[in-house]
Order: sequence, then C-alpha cells, then structure tokens
Amino acid sequence: MNTLLARRMADIAPFHVMALLARARELEAAGRSIIHLEIGEPDFPTAEPIIAAGCQALTAGCTRYTAAAGLPELRQAISNHYRRRYGVTVPAARILVTPGASGALQLATGVLINPGDRVLLADPGYPCNRHFVRLVEGVAVGIPVGPETGYQLTAQLVEQYWDARTVAVLLASPANPTGTVIPPEELSVIIATVEARGGRVIMDEIYHDLVYGAALQTALAYSDQTFVVNSFSKYYGMTGWRLGWLVAPEDSVGAAEKLAQNLFLAASTPAQHAALAAFTPDALAIFEARRQEFQARRDFLLPALRDLGFAIPATPDGAFYLYADCSRFTDDSYGFALRLLDETGVAMTPGIDFGHHRPNLHVRFAYTNAIPQLAEGVERLRQALRG
Repeated sequence: MNTLLARRMADIAPFHVMALLARARELEAAGRSIIHLEIGEPDFPTAEPIIAAGCQALTAGCTRYTAAAGLPELRQAISNHYRRRYGVTVPAARILVTPGASGALQLATGVLINPGDRVLLADPGYPCNRHFVRLVEGVAVGIPVGPETGYQLTAQLVEQYWDARTVAVLLASPANPTGTVIPPEELSVIIATVEARGGRVIMDEIYHDLVYGAALQTALAYSDQTFVVNSFSKYYGMTGWRLGWLVAPEDSVGAAEKLAQNLFLAASTPAQHAALAAFTPDALAIFEARRQEFQARRDFLLPALRDLGFAIPATPDGAFYLYADCSRFTDDSYGFALRLLDETGVAMTPGIDFGHHRPNLHVRFAYTNAIPQLAEGVERLRQALRG
C-alpha cells in the first residue's frame, strides 16, 4: 500500500468481478460472443414515461440545485407510495432523496456510527455495506449465514453476536447475492431485539418490489426508528440516473440532511423530476410486466443450474440473482469463473466479492438477460462441465 493513503483503504476491497468484466470486454472486442450473467443491472431500458418526464424537465430548465433533502414533490410522491403500497404512513419530512441507494447508506452509516462501533450484517452480503461502515471508522461484523436461515440474519444470531460495542444491524431483504428474503415475523422480532438493546436497524429494501411470492411488508411497518434505504435503480430501472432515498427516524432527519449538504449537496435535479413519473400507472404497468419476466427467468435458470450440478438449496424469492454452490466443480470460484469465461464465453461473479464465508465455493448468476440468452449460456456451461 502507498504509505500516503489512509489506512482504511487497505480494508476496502475492489469489485473482483470488474476484472472478469474487463476480460469479457476484451473477448467481445476480439469477436467472441459473451453472455453476461455477472452484472447486477436490469437489462431493460428506462421506461418511456420516465424518459419523457426527464426530457420535459430538461426542456423546462430544471437543472438547478434542489434542497439537500430533495425535490418536495418527489418526497411527497415517495410518501404516497408507502401509504398506497404498504398501508404505512411515512411523512415526507422523514424522506431524503439521495444519489442512489449508496448515498442513502452513506447518510445512515454517517449519522449512526462512531469510530469503533460494531455493525452486524450477513455474510455473504453486498460488499459495499461493510465498506460504508469501514469508511466511517466502524467495524463491520460479518455473521456467517447459510441455507438453514435462508442466508439471512435471525434474531437469535443478533443476540449471539451483540456486545457492548454494537450499535446497529444492517439487513437486506431481498438480499444480494442470494435473492432471499427475511420472513415478516422474523423481521419484526429482529427489529424488536435490536431496539431493546438500544440499537438501530438499517434496512436495505432496494429489491423490495422485485419479489416472486407474497408481497413484502416494509420494515417501517414494525418501527419508526428503522433507517430504510431504497432506490430507483432496480425495480424502477433507473440505474444510470443515480437516484435513491432514505427514510430516517424523526430524530435523525436533521443530522442526515446536514450530512447530505456536506457530502453531495443534492441528488441530480433532472433525475428527480424524471422519477416523479415512476409512480404513474403507465410506468407501474411496465415495471410489473418486467417483474413477471424476471420471475420467468428465475424459474428457467434455477432448475437448469441445479441440473448442471450447482447446489442452490435456498430458492430466491426476489431480486435477480442465484447464489450457487460450485464445490462439485472447484474450490476456487474466482479461477473457476475466469476459466469458464475463457472457455465458454459465460460471465459470472465469484463469491469472493460477497464476504468471507465460503466465498471460494460459490458463484453468483444474475438473470439480467433474456431467456434465449440464458438457455444458450446453460448449454455452453453444460458442454464445458460435462464434456
């Protein structure tokens, strides 16, 4: 490490999948056909009502800063969404619009965590979560989880790992990389367990509407002390617009807004105006059709991968990922992913990106590709693994 860099940089790992993506781009440039199952980004374009609203905002000159907490109309639209979708009243004053869910996570960790404070989270899990904790000099405690708990934390695990330095638990439902959800009854007990110990829950709900069974209830239904992170990227298909939101407890809104003023001033103004159209009936109909398509892709790819010899013991209930045990084939998931990319042109993400609990024995497949491409990818893998 460069001795001039902050010590925290040694603990913040890069996305290893980016090396695979770079290799995939090299192969594509050389004329190879690559099937991308490594990218956690919907393959659908931004819905037309959102594009139209964004263009209209630009034409109207909506290019100046908004308030740090966001466009009032958008904060109210999000508030209305919680009432309509969940039957939960969330005042617009508690909602802060952010540059993606990453901006929301940065605000939540920034206002909650002091140096040395511990935050409990599931391992495997989305890597940036632990890195946001490290950025503010907290200690991210990855708790090993497996199929027996649906790769999710439980109240029992929270009790087991909680100590005097623990201040928060970070949950994700549906989760990346597993696509699994926390059952509502377990979520309510986890929140009660954390709050009884004087802590707070940070709840990642960015895949909340991308579920394929019973609709999920927001954590806000169980407590108004929970920090809830959401995004316009996944369900709403606005990845490159970089827009998300944070619902903060009433006593934390002022601190979060002050931090937003200093970290990023405000989210993109054109993106905020565009996002107003995300809650219109026309846009919601498009999102629902896409959700159904994602479910069809899951229902195709899940049995196909199991048939190839990948173990996927927990059926994902949401998001667009399959977290597969590849131990039948390798004990080096990173080398395995590189080899299959070169041999078959199928790109996947090695488990090393998602934590420290058996990452060398897992890979993640993202079904962010149409079923014909998924079928072609499965056939290529079949020939390589059984040939």
